[in-house]
Amino acid sequence: MTMAMTENKPESVMDKALLARLTGGLGDRKTVEKLCSDFGHLFTEFLPDVFQSETGLQVEVHYNGHEAGVMSELIAELGDNVALADGSLRNWSPNFVIGCDNAFIITLMENLLGALPETIEEPIRRPLSRIELDLSVMVTGKIASVLRSGIDVPGSFEPQLGRPHNTEDRPKLEEDHVDEYGAVVKMGVELGPVASEFYVVIPQKALLKTVVTVPKSRNQAGQSRKEWAEQMAEQVRRSQVKLQARILLQPLSLDTISRLAVGDVIAFHDRGDVMVDVSANGKNLYRCEFGRAGEHYTVRVKDNVSSEDEILRHLMG
Repeated sequence: MTMAMTENKPESVMDKALLARLTGGLGDRKTVEKLCSDFGHLFTEFLPDVFQSETGLQVEVHYNGHEAGVMSELIAELGDNVALADGSLRNWSPNFVIGCDNAFIITLMENLLGALPETIEEPIRRPLSRIELDLSVMVTGKIASVLRSGIDVPGSFEPQLGRPHNTEDRPKLEEDHVDEYGAVVKMGVELGPVASEFYVVIPQKALLKTVVTVPKSRNQAGQSRKEWAEQMAEQVRRSQVKLQARILLQPLSLDTISRLAVGDVIAFHDRGDVMVDVSANGKNLYRCEFGRAGEHYTVRVKDNVSSEDEILRHLMG
């Protein structure tokens, strides 16, 4: 019984591949390789101009080859530190995926916040923060826009992208999910000293019907670097930030501190209005007055320690 089941397994796999090939969902190696290379050429030609016009940054883009296989495995093989966005384009594909190495997003954020080139180093491999994921919305959107420019499909439809998420937050596939064959276009991207990658995972059923065309005009309308910075500042303004309040207490000797017991009282340092330093992420923001309103203890802002621009730059960094 066991031997029979083992012998049947390769046959069922072959049946799946054969069915996909007969129904246009699986192509031969040379055809898939050529189409992925065409998309690689498209991104190499256009994406650097998009980033240059919108951020003022020099970005190098080059084709790093492709991989073919079933979609779920291709996405899993992109690794842990990748932001993923599910996309669809009407009349082309209902389910392609854009992935972007977190190192590129983190480095791009540092550049947009005005970091000096000599201070930028290879970032630590980690998931993206919420604000960095907001920036990846713009990045994946530009990648999808260039992708769309090379696809000739009926209708002037734009790609629809879900919000990017860290790999660890990707929803699990449904038990009845039917996997399909796909291919991943791998693109190298270099920003200053940091080299990383982005990816486009495309079902072969859509890929094999595609004729990739490189538009004649390289003029890409977009936002200015100032607009990008303003959008990031606006996102920070909407973000929830954990504040901390620090109150100076009366100085005590080490001998007294070592003998403190439950119920002992330590007085505030200030004898009149009790002043409080309010900080976020380790940076002092305001000098406040300690008080109470009803059942809640409160602080009232008395003075700004940092300017608005300094606060925003600190919180974005």
